[in-house]
Amino acid sequence: MEKFTGTVWVLGDDIDTDIIIPTEYLALKTVEDMKPYAFSPLRPELAGKIQVGDILVAGKNFGCGSSREQAPEVIKALGIRAVVAKSFARIFFRNAINNGLLLIEQDQLQKAVSEGDTVTVTVNEAISHKGKDYPIVSLPKNLVDIIAAGGLVKAMRRRNGLDKED
Repeated sequence: MEKFTGTVWVLGDDIDTDIIIPTEYLALKTVEDMKPYAFSPLRPELAGKIQVGDILVAGKNFGCGSSREQAPEVIKALGIRAVVAKSFARIFFRNAINNGLLLIEQDQLQKAVSEGDTVTVTVNEAISHKGKDYPIVSLPKNLVDIIAAGGLVKAMRRRNGLDKED
C-alpha cells in the first residue's frame, strides 16, 4: 500500500466550492493563475502557506455548492496530497477523483489534529497521528488507479496504451 506523510491544515464543516475558488477568479486563464486565490474568502493567507505534500483535514460536507471542476483542480495545483474529511459532497468527490486528487473519509481526525501537526496516511488502511491509527474508508481499486494515474483522462490513456506509465 502507498504511504505518505504530510503537514496538516485544518478547515471546518461545509467548505463549499465558492470558498475553495471564488467565482470571480474562474475567468483567469489557468489553474496556476487561480492558485493564489484558493480559500481566500475564508483564509486569504492559506494558499501562500501550503507546501507540496500537505494535507487538508476538514469536517462534514467538504466541496458542497456548485459543481465547478476548478475546485479540486486548484487544490491539487497547490500541491495538496490528500483531503481528509468527515464527508464530501458527491459531485466534488467525483470531480476530485477525475482530477487525480485523493479524498479520504475519516470522521474523527479533525478533532484530534491541530494545524501544523504531521500525519501519515496509508492509503485504504489508516491515518496515523501521534501514535494512534484512525481507520479510513477504503476506495475501490478502479478509483485508486485513476488517482494514481493523475486523473481519469490519464488513466484512460494508460489503459488504452496511449501513455506509458511513469
